[in-house]
Amino acid sequence: MHRILSALIALSFVGTGAAFAQSDAIAQRKQSMKDVGAATRDPGQMLQGRQPFDLAKVKASLQVYVDSAQKMPGLYPPGTEQGGDTSASAKVWQSKADFDARFAQWGSASRAALTAITDEASFKAEFPKIMQACGACHEVYREKK
Repeated sequence: MHRILSALIALSFVGTGAAFAQSDAIAQRKQSMKDVGAATRDPGQMLQGRQPFDLAKVKASLQVYVDSAQKMPGLYPPGTEQGGDTSASAKVWQSKADFDARFAQWGSASRAALTAITDEASFKAEFPKIMQACGACHEVYREKK
């Protein structure tokens, strides 16, 4: 009897652990997307002329993109397709190689922009390309609400 009870308790922890891991991955990717959104505010306002150009803020934003692009593919493991109020489309898991490649491309472009953007003119030329890559992924892999 003790063995059966112990086995049932152990199985309940495994199930709870899997559900926690699922919600944790979803929570982490949602937070990462929020971080990217927050990092985009200042450069977005600079592009619109609502805020003066500030190279340090642009570089800080680009570093957030580089870091997020590196960790984000790992935050979409199998089993996290639903739950946690996720906005991820099922296409993420159907086309995982393309999805991961888009993050790699965005990260690479962001990393290159860290050195390419040196002044306001180069910022205005390069930053929209980074945002276009980001938005293109959302068009395919994010559910519209």
